[in-house]
Amino acid sequence: MAPVRREVRALLHILVGAAVLHISLFSELYLRYVRKGLRPYLIASGVLLVVVGLIGAMVAARELFRPGHRRDTDDGHGHGHGHERGHERGHGHEHGAPRTAWLLLLPVLAIYLLQPRALGAFTARHSDNTAVKPAEAASGFAPLPATDPVGMRIADFDSRALWDSNGSLKGHRIRLTGFATPGPGDGSWDLARLTISCCAADASSSKVVIHGADAPPEGAWVEVTGEWQPDGASGQDGAVPTLTATLVRRIAEPENPYE
Repeated sequence: MAPVRREVRALLHILVGAAVLHISLFSELYLRYVRKGLRPYLIASGVLLVVVGLIGAMVAARELFRPGHRRDTDDGHGHGHGHERGHERGHGHEHGAPRTAWLLLLPVLAIYLLQPRALGAFTARHSDNTAVKPAEAASGFAPLPATDPVGMRIADFDSRALWDSNGSLKGHRIRLTGFATPGPGDGSWDLARLTISCCAADASSSKVVIHGADAPPEGAWVEVTGEWQPDGASGQDGAVPTLTATLVRRIAEPENPYE
């Protein structure tokens, strides 16, 4: 395979680094791909790629304008190398940049032009609730704040609804934020949110069955206020607890779509 020319490598480094900085330093787009805590590492990686690219570009420019420099396409040395030049033409210009190297630009173009959306309703609809027994279940859950309603992550609501033997959710109005997904077909629907540990590839789903309100369009982001409805699902890994809604309000997609 033909080697990638230094100036091409430099350009690719700069473009990829600039794309990483575009989503992590100059915008919040990185939150569609990785968790918030990884932002400093993305910024450092983007800066390093740009610096390496700039150094490579300066080295390539110095060689290009060095006295006595001969381009690969130069006809110097008479005709003694005609056969070699013909051989190179027959093998795809070995001293040039292979066309496959430019495929590295596709992810860069996707970031700038397509801006893929975060994982959402489709992923949640095709995955089970990933609620598992938390460590707090053994030592006891902390009391809920006295605010009304109590704002909670869906994953935290699931944990209390399924494993809090003291029933700390009773008597509280709960406010949850997520997107709508189809329910079991009995007039209810699911409110879901995805959680990531590192990046979107390891996303897990948290769900709550919503009763007492009409279902929004699939994928619509909503804020649901209501009361926990004990349904006999306590203590079961992967069970989906129930909330009886008193208020459903459409909202814009949060800046960080993952919990």
